[in-house]
Amino acid sequence: MDKKEFKQQFKKRLAEKFAMEVKDASATELYQTLGSIMTAHYSQDWRQTWQDYRDQQQKQAYYFSIEFLPGKMLKSNLLNMGWLEMIEEALQEMGISLDELAEVEPDMALGNGGLGRLASCFMDSIASCGLPGNGNGIRYEYGLFKQRFVDGYQVELPDEWLQKGNIWEIRKESKAVDVHFGGNVYLQEDANGLLKPVYENGYTVRAVPYDTGMVGYQNNIVNTMRLWSVEIPAEEEDRYRSIEDRRMIEDLTSVLYPDDSNEAGRKLRLSQEYFFVSAGVQSILRYYKQLGFSYDQINQYIAIHINDTHPAMCVAEFMRLLVDEEGLPWEKAWNLTVKVMSYTNHTIMAEALEKWSIPMMKEVCPRIYQIIEEIDRRFVNEMTGVQPADLVERTRIIQHGQIHMAHLAIIGSHSTNGVAKLHSDLLKSVVLHDFYVLYPTRFNNKTNGIAQRRWSQLANRSMTKVLNDTIGNSWNSDPKDIRLLLNYVEDDQVLDALADAKHENKVKLAEYIKRVKGIEVSPEAIFDVQIKRLHAYKRQLLNLLHIVKLYFDLKENPNLPIHPRVFIFGAKAAPSYHYAKSVIKAINEAANLINNDKSINDKLKIVFLENYNVTLAERIIPAADVSEQISLASKEASGTSNMKLMLNGAVTVATLDGANIEIRDAVGDENIAIFGLTETEVYRYYQEHNYNSAELYHNDPVIHKVLNAFVDGTIPNIAVEGQEILDSLIKYNDEFFVLRDFAAYCDAQESINEAYQDRRRWKQISLLNIANAGRFSSDETVKRYAEDIWQIEPVFAHNSERGANQHGAYLL
Repeated sequence: MDKKEFKQQFKKRLAEKFAMEVKDASATELYQTLGSIMTAHYSQDWRQTWQDYRDQQQKQAYYFSIEFLPGKMLKSNLLNMGWLEMIEEALQEMGISLDELAEVEPDMALGNGGLGRLASCFMDSIASCGLPGNGNGIRYEYGLFKQRFVDGYQVELPDEWLQKGNIWEIRKESKAVDVHFGGNVYLQEDANGLLKPVYENGYTVRAVPYDTGMVGYQNNIVNTMRLWSVEIPAEEEDRYRSIEDRRMIEDLTSVLYPDDSNEAGRKLRLSQEYFFVSAGVQSILRYYKQLGFSYDQINQYIAIHINDTHPAMCVAEFMRLLVDEEGLPWEKAWNLTVKVMSYTNHTIMAEALEKWSIPMMKEVCPRIYQIIEEIDRRFVNEMTGVQPADLVERTRIIQHGQIHMAHLAIIGSHSTNGVAKLHSDLLKSVVLHDFYVLYPTRFNNKTNGIAQRRWSQLANRSMTKVLNDTIGNSWNSDPKDIRLLLNYVEDDQVLDALADAKHENKVKLAEYIKRVKGIEVSPEAIFDVQIKRLHAYKRQLLNLLHIVKLYFDLKENPNLPIHPRVFIFGAKAAPSYHYAKSVIKAINEAANLINNDKSINDKLKIVFLENYNVTLAERIIPAADVSEQISLASKEASGTSNMKLMLNGAVTVATLDGANIEIRDAVGDENIAIFGLTETEVYRYYQEHNYNSAELYHNDPVIHKVLNAFVDGTIPNIAVEGQEILDSLIKYNDEFFVLRDFAAYCDAQESINEAYQDRRRWKQISLLNIANAGRFSSDETVKRYAEDIWQIEPVFAHNSERGANQHGAYLL
């Protein structure tokens, strides 16, 4: 389609859809018109992709995730369709700003952070690599929540992202399935002498899929992300007459991560997990039956991936359907289940490995509980006498009245992977060591990656232009080619062009900060960025303590040779995570103090931007000079903001945690600021129990002064929160070693201050980060999943036009 044809179609579609001309239409009407043209265009490829998978009997992977965080899809789809520049110019000629239309689109914020964003990066890359893979999740009526700050406190508002509909999704009523909850289940012999479950009472809901096309990068491949919404079945309408009764059902897909601090919230969350697992697995098996193959071969055509523990019931649900519905013997069904399932562990934190009480599982999913109980019994029988008794007890699924979902996922799958080399090593040596003893060949590493096209070509078009002008555009489709930039590390013209692009992004962010926060920040300052979920182990508090130290240093000597610094935070705290909310309050009050103190000559500013999401990340990341990756070593599984910031030329301040280690290996020690305890030192403290944070507080005058600022009124309006933070560090012995790493962190920050003032050297470090970011593309990550875990291959082109596509990403 060329510009002329597009403009004709656009005006015609606008007249048909809204009976108006361009000059009379609102941004919303123009956005919906553009979206409808786009979806009509790629729907043919979508149908053809599905036809190709079926005709060529491609094995398909299904990625089950309770979170997907795609953000806005308008520009991403335009980029992947190869339309972005043409549409932008055509709209401009009609007096329409594409940016204004993009503002209309709500963030598809169906995730909390890295887990959901990773799932969406994978969806992009799986399609862009031409791989047969689909997403499976929940269509939440509300996103996580909209974050607002009121008097410095986080307040949660509903995120009504579906208020104006979603132009990218298609409701597929014909593909709906029923999901059964509750009641009693017992086994009874049928006419053939087989035990069959009999369900009493309980209730059934209808799971209706909404499919969204995942458009591959300029390769005519469109995969499917299927999100399930709950409805009341027509035959059950009379049962749910009151608003309260209906709300009980509708709540199943109303909100991501209901408050699990109470029994009702936990029950709802477990119900959500079973809902999308059962709906998804039923849908897959229905498709497989249409292929006409025997179940003996199912692992040759189907791969199901369990993304973190939330979909771990896939193991039991797959067994339920094979044994109860299809009549397979248990042993055969189990063998097939293990071959079909694979599992990614995303955490080292024990509390994040889900466990459910037996009574709750029995109440919500009685048949699933029976199957898990049988899996556990057979596991114990199989291992008894082969492995030590205490090892068997530690690894069984049901123990101490709880069902360990990670154990179910590991025992019931053929692959367990970590998401960074350190994380995978720690899974084998510490966190899941017992399972590594049992199943050494099942463990592997797949370091996370990011959808680099989104985080460069979309988010940072000024940098993209410099790269295209310098190294050509092959890196657009093959991110590894960004290494060609290494040839220009001594080229002042290229170094200056990249620096100018960075400055342009900083100017834009400064304007945005002024508009939304009323805070004046200078683009000449160092933009120091920490953007991630607010959690104690991610140590936003360490960042804050350093800022307070710098503030005191400047109060004592306003002429200190400190380059002006703007500290930028973006983070949401879980609604029930009180401590994290206290840290947010403390950061906001420190900002009020420091930003309004004229005596420090604007050398320090703190900006905490509300409602951190994908779209806000796309504003912040291209403007960042410094990337804060300061979690306690051994706690962050991988991290992906580190990769996004690196790709955009930010210099990393980091502990040797997660993928930071691999970033260090990529750029070299001299191009990253590493500090703090190593994971070995952290575990030594755990073993020897000899860490004493109170000693540091009493013996280090700098730490003493900084911490006292939280309780002596220096930082105003945080009497309660400040005491809670001080207690966490002193009374409760500083669980995440903030004080132990404080001095080393301050030294690392000083090295950043000095390095930035050698402008040519800083530009070189920035270039080296960009040039070495290609290895962290999610394209590369999903190819490794495809080869090593899922055993799926790219689809063949279905006609000569697709086969001749210049990128050929989907070709064998």
